[in-house]
Amino acid sequence: MKFGYTRTSTKDKQDDDLQRRALIDTGVDAKQIFSDQVSGSKEARSRSGWANLDDRLCRGDELVVWRIDRIGRSMIDVITTVEDLLDRGIEVRSLSDGIDPATREGRLMLHLMATFAEYERELIQERVQASVDAARARGVKFGRPTPDADKVALNLRTVKHLIDSEGLGVVDASRTVGWSKATYYRHRSAAGVS
Repeated sequence: MKFGYTRTSTKDKQDDDLQRRALIDTGVDAKQIFSDQVSGSKEARSRSGWANLDDRLCRGDELVVWRIDRIGRSMIDVITTVEDLLDRGIEVRSLSDGIDPATREGRLMLHLMATFAEYERELIQERVQASVDAARARGVKFGRPTPDADKVALNLRTVKHLIDSEGLGVVDASRTVGWSKATYYRHRSAAGVS
């Protein structure tokens, strides 16, 4: 079966109509066209129109898009999504940029895009690591904040008192100081209290 997919920004009704007409002109039934109107960068899997389409796609189906970039917001998202579709036996055809994975040229274009996507992933990783290193050099600490030792000791004594003297269970006693049962046991273990 032949399906179509369109994606536009929330304000661009004309572009959606243009994409729909192009898909219908190539033989996609209007009832089999799924659409998303999104702003911002949402991955394909997190869009409702795409999710509905993806649930219907089966091996041997063909997905037609106006341009390959309509599938995703980033090159990485496009490549990941197209590779997933191809692995599932779903043909992908892009009308305006001529990318057809069934042809040698189309496969070449997808491989080039995959290479650029991998390069983009590596650049992102390098930038993230450089930012983390720079933040650490400035003294920024990552992870859970170090708890105030005096407050932890007071809370441990309070919870222990509530358990021993008031007969409360660990869960209820821990809640009185804003802790979960797991937090109580973690602090108790770290303090070496049995």
